[in-house]
Amino acid sequence: MSSADAVCTLVPYFDVPTDKLEEFKALGPRFVELTRKEPGCVHYAFSVNKNQVHCREGYDSAEALLAHLDNVGEVLKEALAIAYIIRLEVHAPAAEIEKLRVPLAGLRPEYFVLEEGGFRR
Repeated sequence: MSSADAVCTLVPYFDVPTDKLEEFKALGPRFVELTRKEPGCVHYAFSVNKNQVHCREGYDSAEALLAHLDNVGEVLKEALAIAYIIRLEVHAPAAEIEKLRVPLAGLRPEYFVLEEGGFRR
C-alpha cells in the first residue's frame, strides 16, 4: 500500500573541521533524542563522509519542519559553533515550500518542488 509523497525533506550538509568531528558526532544522539518525540517527523538520522555530516530528515508538513527547528534550536547552535552548513536543500510540495520561504530565509536554502506522481510506502 502506498500514498502520494508529500513529505517535506530538509537536507543540510555540514562541513566539520577534522579536529572537531568527534565533538560534532557526539551531538547526534542529542538531536535524535529530541527529534524522536516530534509527532510530525517521518525519518531522522545522520550520515558521515570523512568530515562532512549530513542529516537525513523528513516531516509531514512545513509546520512540523519548523517545529523541529524550534525543538532542536539549542543543540543546533552548539553544532553551528563548530561546523558550517555548506549546502541546505528543502524538498517539498509547492504549497509547503511557500510556508517555509520566510521562516527559512536566513538559512538561504535551495528549494526543490516535488513533482506529482511520486509515492511513499
